[in-house]
Amino acid sequence: MSGQAFDLAVVGAGICGLAHALAAARRGLSVVVIDRDARANGASVRNFGFVTVTGQERGTTWRRAMRSRDVWAEIAGPAGIAIEHRGLAVVARRPEARAVLEAFLTTEMGEGCELLDSAAAAARLPVLSGEPIAGVLWSPHELRVESRTAIPKLAAYLDGHGVVFQRGTAVVAVEPPVVATSAGEVRAERVVVCPGDDLVSLYPDRLAAFALTRCKLHMLRVAAPTADFRLPAAVMSDLGLVRYLGYAALPEAAALKARLVAEQPDALENGVHLIAVQSADGSLVVGDSHHYDATPDPFAPQAVDDIILDELSAVLAIPAPVVTERWTGTYASAADRTMLVDAPHPRVRLVVITSGTGASTSFAIAEEVVDELFGAPAPAITENAS
Repeated sequence: MSGQAFDLAVVGAGICGLAHALAAARRGLSVVVIDRDARANGASVRNFGFVTVTGQERGTTWRRAMRSRDVWAEIAGPAGIAIEHRGLAVVARRPEARAVLEAFLTTEMGEGCELLDSAAAAARLPVLSGEPIAGVLWSPHELRVESRTAIPKLAAYLDGHGVVFQRGTAVVAVEPPVVATSAGEVRAERVVVCPGDDLVSLYPDRLAAFALTRCKLHMLRVAAPTADFRLPAAVMSDLGLVRYLGYAALPEAAALKARLVAEQPDALENGVHLIAVQSADGSLVVGDSHHYDATPDPFAPQAVDDIILDELSAVLAIPAPVVTERWTGTYASAADRTMLVDAPHPRVRLVVITSGTGASTSFAIAEEVVDELFGAPAPAITENAS
């Protein structure tokens, strides 16, 4: 790499960094990606691989999710990334949850979705637990990839199309056209820094102004109860309707929240909501929970896992879940924003997704940032930016 100069250096090879590399490479720019780890190891490979559209915050975030879903669909085939399943089923266990879903369908975000009664839901989703339900919202918009393989495959695809990777390398300072690293200088006209939940290595003073913290979540892999158990789509439940802002911001969510406070306080206190997706081998990735701290502890109490598994069994026909794998993930979090784009230098952008929606929104955010950095006309980033 000695003597080579790039149009763009990207710091961080998680989904946010790779999305910026893709957006720049698609414009024909020369790109180098610098990452301190030998391989993807953080939030981007510790999640569901679930590209969530339905339920994202109304407005810009929802539109970004729609665009990012489209980019995933475009890039998956060429990159050899399998789409494991498509769509989303939100199972309403209570009439208050159904009221939220009915209100959701009256918004522009409900286009293409449908609300199924219990009979239609059982036909479409035969693996329901059999407990009474108030209905199921069926969305066609989502897709699911296996994140722990999709991220390396995306990186390999970019590597095969001219993007240079410098791994095992820490960036210690950024002053375009020089990026100072533990392996020497890299020269680039513009730089995008995607630090994930590393809030202290680069631009700590800039990041501190946004009052960020870190969120830890519990994740589980559960064996399919039978060889023919199949999820035709990702599954969520009532708990997600008071967490995902596309639902939770609706007035109807207040009554559901009050009932959940009375009936499932432990779930709310631990930030538990249900997502279940299925892998090619039949196993399910299930989660998750949310605990916030500047330095989250590495421990995963069984009690929190039990709350997640109880909700799984209440929704799907998995009465005694067998957990085959457990892990935790962390991501940067902010109380007042879903993402931030900061400009510590005219030719540098600092990009942090602060809502755990990296897989769902990074591609669209990256297109906006790259267009803005390199002067192409594009809609302005109107929220969560400084």
